[in-house]
Amino acid sequence: MSGPARAALEVDRVTLELGGRAILNDASFTVHNGEFIGVLGPNGAGKTTLMRALLGLVPVKSGAIRVHGNPSIGYMPQIRSGLAGRRVLGRDFVAMAADGHRWGLPHRNGRVEADVARVLELVGAEQLAARPLSELSGGERQRLLLAQCLLGDPHLLLLDEPLISLDPRRQTGVVELVRRVQRELNITVLFSAHELNPLLNSLDRVLYLGNGRAALGTVDEVISKPVLSKLYGSPIDVMRVHGRIFVMSGDVEIDKLDHAHEEGDEHQHDHDHGHGHGHSHSHAK
Repeated sequence: MSGPARAALEVDRVTLELGGRAILNDASFTVHNGEFIGVLGPNGAGKTTLMRALLGLVPVKSGAIRVHGNPSIGYMPQIRSGLAGRRVLGRDFVAMAADGHRWGLPHRNGRVEADVARVLELVGAEQLAARPLSELSGGERQRLLLAQCLLGDPHLLLLDEPLISLDPRRQTGVVELVRRVQRELNITVLFSAHELNPLLNSLDRVLYLGNGRAALGTVDEVISKPVLSKLYGSPIDVMRVHGRIFVMSGDVEIDKLDHAHEEGDEHQHDHDHGHGHGHSHSHAK
């Protein structure tokens, strides 16, 4: 990149609260244009809350969030398990997000048609356009959700745990697809995940959240014993084995701990409210 990197997003001394609890406490970091950022951290560290705050859906207690450039932001929320049984065709599903008509059939016009065709081609999903969601694999549905996020040409994509419930091969496929689209369009991506390894070969920097703090840097800068011990508030070890990184608390892998505690509550929540669905938001300046 020539010249100084431009900021896509600035978080300036931001404090975020949820239910009276400080999720972020006086956190500051700057994400540059065209970066692929992996957002990691223990459950409850505020990955979703941060994304919602960037969209203007969660008020900032103090400090400022500045989103530069195109105010349209593509967002893929985490809860989306209600898609599997739907008979709606891929193309119609993507078009639904074009004008906010979530479940009614979209109001069609030439501009929407062209944008839908553009995003389907971007994610390589033209062959999914005429098939119902109920016949698609989890990885194929993810392609359509990503297509939805790209409607309206956003410069910033917020993808909240897109890898949940995909097998490792499909996880790799989703990460590579997002990386390819991100480079092709030169957009900025915040991609939250439970686990670092699927993202290792694709990310530019890591944003790790924990204990009200945020650490943004390269993998070597952030995924280290001192930084993570501070973010988790307990001693953490980092092990590198055959090109993979394991974050350990004692002799247990951190994301395994997270999963155990999550299965009971959040996944139940998923089944109860399976209406999630990606779309673009305009961020009021």
